Amino acid sequence: MRYRKLGNTGLEVSEIGFGGEWLERHEFEESVELIRYAQEKGINIIDCWMSDPKSRDIIGKALEGNREKWFVQGHIGSTHQNGQYVRTRDMQFVKPAFEDLLQRLGTDYIDLGMIHYVDAQEDWDLCMNSPYIEYVKELKSAGTIRHIGLSTHNPRIAKTAIESGIVEMILFSINPAFDMHPATEVLDEMFENYANEMSGIDEERAALYRLCEENGVGITVMKPYFGGRLFDPARSPFGAVFTPVQCIHYALTRPGVSSVLCGYDTKEQIDAAVAYETATADEKDYASVLASAPLHAYSGQCTYCGHCKPCPMDIDIAMVNKFYDLATAQPAVPESVRAHYMALERKASDCIGCQSCEARCPFGVSVAERMRKTAELFGC
Repeated sequence: MRYRKLGNTGLEVSEIGFGGEWLERHEFEESVELIRYAQEKGINIIDCWMSDPKSRDIIGKALEGNREKWFVQGHIGSTHQNGQYVRTRDMQFVKPAFEDLLQRLGTDYIDLGMIHYVDAQEDWDLCMNSPYIEYVKELKSAGTIRHIGLSTHNPRIAKTAIESGIVEMILFSINPAFDMHPATEVLDEMFENYANEMSGIDEERAALYRLCEENGVGITVMKPYFGGRLFDPARSPFGAVFTPVQCIHYALTRPGVSSVLCGYDTKEQIDAAVAYETATADEKDYASVLASAPLHAYSGQCTYCGHCKPCPMDIDIAMVNKFYDLATAQPAVPESVRAHYMALERKASDCIGCQSCEARCPFGVSVAERMRKTAELFGC
C-alpha cells in the first residue's frame, strides 16, 4: 500500500480508504472482520458518517486494540433520531450524537472532525452563524478532534470553506461522471441528465482541485464508482464500462487527492480496490475508455492520465501540465506551485517538439504547444 500526505494535516493516509456506509447491511462479526481485513491490506483511513448504533459499534469493535493504526473521519451533525438518520445543526441533537460516536468507537479523539454534508449555501451560512461552528472549534481546541474537515458534493461550497480558512481537508465526490456535472445543491441531480451535459470537466470542479493543491487542503474521495453505475454499460453515462482500478486511478490523478474511500460488501471488493497498488499502466488506463466511449466530451483537455509517456527527454508531461494548470488558474504564479515545478528534474524547456506524445494522447491535447507556454510562464 502506498501512502500520501493529507494536505497540510501531516497525516499519511493510504491511497485506498474505507467508506463504511454499507456495514449495517451485514452480520455484526462479518462487518468487523471486513474492516480488520482492510487493515491487513494496509488501509488506514475510515469514514463514519453513519449515525446508526450498529455501524458505529462495528467500527468500534474492529478498531479495538488497533486505534492508533487508523485515521477516523467522524462526522459532526449526523444524528440518529427515532431510529432514523437526520442531518442537523441543532445542538440538542448534534452534541449527544458526537459523544455517542466517541463512546461507540471506544476512543477519546477523532482524527478528522467533519462538518457533515453541506451542499447548500443556506446550510453553510447556518453552520457558520450558529453554536454549531463554535462547538466544532471547541472540539478542536480540546484535542477531541485533531483536524477540521468538511464533506460536500458541491464545489462552490468546498471553495467557500477553503477560503474561510476553517477547514483543513475536504471529503468530496469524484468520478469521471460527476466531474462533468455543474455545481448543484441537490445531490440527486448529479445522478441524472448526463446526456445533455457532456461538455468535459466542469471548470468549477477543476478549479477546486487546483485550489486544494495550492492551499494544502487534502481531499479524500467519496462515490468514486458513481454508485456502481460506471460498472454497468446500461447505466454508465459514457456508454462504456470502467473497472474499480480505473475509477480509483482517475480520482487519484486529480490535484489535491490523497485517498479514495470505497464502499465494500465483501473481501473480494476490498481486493479489487487494493489491486490498484500493483496494477499495470494498462490496467489503470481510464483515458482509453473515455476516449473510445460512445459518449464523452474530453477532447482537448489534459486529464493527467500519463498516456503521453514515454518522453524521449524524460519529461513528466502529465505533472508539467498539472503545474501549468495550477499556475494559470491564478493572476500570478503561486510560489508553492513554482517551487514544485522547479523541483522537477526535467522542465518544459527540455521539450524538443517531437510531438510523439501527441500521437499517444487519447484526447488530442496539443502537448508541444503547452510545453512552450509552460516554459514561457516559468522561465524554463
